[in-house]
Amino acid sequence: MWCSSLERHRLLFLYLQRRLPSLDCVVLHVASEACLEARLRQRFGEGYLTADFHNSRADVRMNIMDIQYPGETFDLIFCSHVLEHVEDDRKAMREFRRVLRVDGIAVLLVPIGGPARTYEDPSIVDPEARARAFGQHDHVRVYGADYVDRLQEAGFDVEILRVEDLATAEEAVQMNLSGAAGVIHVCRRSPE
Repeated sequence: MWCSSLERHRLLFLYLQRRLPSLDCVVLHVASEACLEARLRQRFGEGYLTADFHNSRADVRMNIMDIQYPGETFDLIFCSHVLEHVEDDRKAMREFRRVLRVDGIAVLLVPIGGPARTYEDPSIVDPEARARAFGQHDHVRVYGADYVDRLQEAGFDVEILRVEDLATAEEAVQMNLSGAAGVIHVCRRSPE
């Protein structure tokens, strides 16, 4: 059976099943993945909102550098593999913190490349040059191990979860999960 999900989607769904209680909450899902959206909409009901800058099927059009909702609106935010496309990722991170409720959770996944420090160069604008520099024609950076530092600078406490934190070895094989699934960055607002 083919579910059309990537490893990171299965890992995220496993996190939702095992670590998040079923509760009524207001959820913002940025650039929602088709393989997750129906399940999340069913789980969270009317409190589930999809947002995208380009995709017209999203519930709202949104630029995450300028979120149109008041502070402390959302209990839960999902944003997977979007920040590497955003011109000012630090501004977007601060916006996520602003609209996240005090006891809320933001799950902010990005691909982490090889460098220790994030590499970005705003002078690279040509799609072919971006593909060479950042690995994809529409990426504006390659994140390094300092991604957590950026999240902390934006006002988050960060918990990192890996496959082994959520699944037994047998379950990982059954779900085809490996280190290629990446990690989940679970962010909570740091006390002010």
